[in-house]
Amino acid sequence: MDIQYLLWLQELRNASGGVFDEFFNGISKVAVDLMPFLPFFIFWCVDKKWGYRFITTFGLAGLLNGILKLTVCAYRPWIRSDLIEPAGDSKVAATGYSFPSGHTTEATAVYGTITLWQKDVRRWLAILGGVLIALTGFSRNFLGVHTPQDVVVGFASTLIIIIAVDKANEKIDGDEKKLDGLSFIGLLVVIAALIYIMVKPYPMDYVDGKLLVDPAKMMNDTFKACGAFTGFLAGSYFERHFIKYEIPEGSKNLPILGFVGFLITYSWKEFFAPATIVAALGGHWGHFIARFLMWFFVVAVWPIVITKNAD
Repeated sequence: MDIQYLLWLQELRNASGGVFDEFFNGISKVAVDLMPFLPFFIFWCVDKKWGYRFITTFGLAGLLNGILKLTVCAYRPWIRSDLIEPAGDSKVAATGYSFPSGHTTEATAVYGTITLWQKDVRRWLAILGGVLIALTGFSRNFLGVHTPQDVVVGFASTLIIIIAVDKANEKIDGDEKKLDGLSFIGLLVVIAALIYIMVKPYPMDYVDGKLLVDPAKMMNDTFKACGAFTGFLAGSYFERHFIKYEIPEGSKNLPILGFVGFLITYSWKEFFAPATIVAALGGHWGHFIARFLMWFFVVAVWPIVITKNAD
């Protein structure tokens, strides 16, 4: 049924002449290319506590998504059926195994947290967050790169994390000892995840003598997630105990400093890290270290720069 549903959507794409392809491709790209940086800006410039919640949710969701992908090892729709032809260049961003959807996971982590944050303040923004989650999830089906179950589980698993982070935040309420304990547990989870994904068996299916899907490449995104969350854990410990960052509200330089921080992290993620550390150390540990450095920079380094340059 899932493949038949995607084929039906494919017929709609073809019948419409692809008029909606770029719209839904844009929805997908925004969810993973731009929105992941919003939690950083919120942490630096808007609300530190909610910034922490955004980053925690996003990091945990990415980690869980990676573990689930490498556990299930579901092939992409166009591999399961040669009748599926994804729209445009949507296959480029469709990295890793198929289940669950990484785009839906990231969209739910950011837009879902926005919805929780703004539901009693700016209801229109909360509603918009929900709409964007739905559009992102549907876009993955419409473009032919994910099945409905990929999208549903990506949404559901991230929703569970959003709720768990919300409940944990209420119980911890800034207790540094509890935060340190959770950070230590988080580090153990990352170590266990790395061991698990490196020692578990993976499907090795060949077609015409060629490996259908290379498990080594499929592991890259999970190494990114592990590195990012480890960088966050280390950075948050350093920030909470030594920096104790306070947003310089009213500073004229704050928006500019936030934008510069975005440019630095975006450039590092998209250009400099792949050309340096990843090129030197390879897709696994290169990505791990690159994301570690980026998230540590976000939580522990750039706040110092902001504090020193705020007027």
